[in-house]
Amino acid sequence: MRITLILLIGIMIIIVDYKVGNLGSILNMLRKIGAKAEISSDRKKIEDAAKLILPGVGSYDTGVKNLQELELINILNFKVLEQKVPVLGICLGMQLLTTSSEEGIEQGFSWIKGRTKRFRFPEDSNLKVPHMGWNYVNQQKESILFKEMYETPKFYFVHSYYIEPVDNSDILATTSHGIEFCSSLEKENIFGTQFHPEKSHKYGMRLLRNFANL
Repeated sequence: MRITLILLIGIMIIIVDYKVGNLGSILNMLRKIGAKAEISSDRKKIEDAAKLILPGVGSYDTGVKNLQELELINILNFKVLEQKVPVLGICLGMQLLTTSSEEGIEQGFSWIKGRTKRFRFPEDSNLKVPHMGWNYVNQQKESILFKEMYETPKFYFVHSYYIEPVDNSDILATTSHGIEFCSSLEKENIFGTQFHPEKSHKYGMRLLRNFANL
């Protein structure tokens, strides 16, 4: 444990503040595992970050517009696409990694080719939207994000939309809610979770520790 903490101390993770979502719970979880983290929308701090977390709850278009107004699009593209720093999108943050969403008209980052779609079920199906609560996650490929993960991992979800990647090799994990949907993704230095690791107790703590230790 002492070695893990030493590794984490020198690494600054910036939780990107673009005025959506409860950022405090992510910061608290990272501090609990010994990671050096800060919430910021300051471009200089983002430029100096060793890792990035793009959180978020709310609408797709609001998220994109807030990022535009804060002039964060270019610096985030540079950090992720040019410097290849690890980035973790959470919930809306994961959806913004895609090209577009049925929820709005704005364009996302397109770091992951794909579209964000809304759950649609027959009225008599008893399947609720939003999908909310604890659910199991089925890992589809090996990943540092799930290193030494607890058996039959389950995480906390709150969402009405899900990602449909163009390339299935980008899918890291799936979850069942009426359909089998992509609940986590990974492409090179880009990671995403539709679930909330910061609200998922020991499972989320392990996942965030793995991300911090990349």
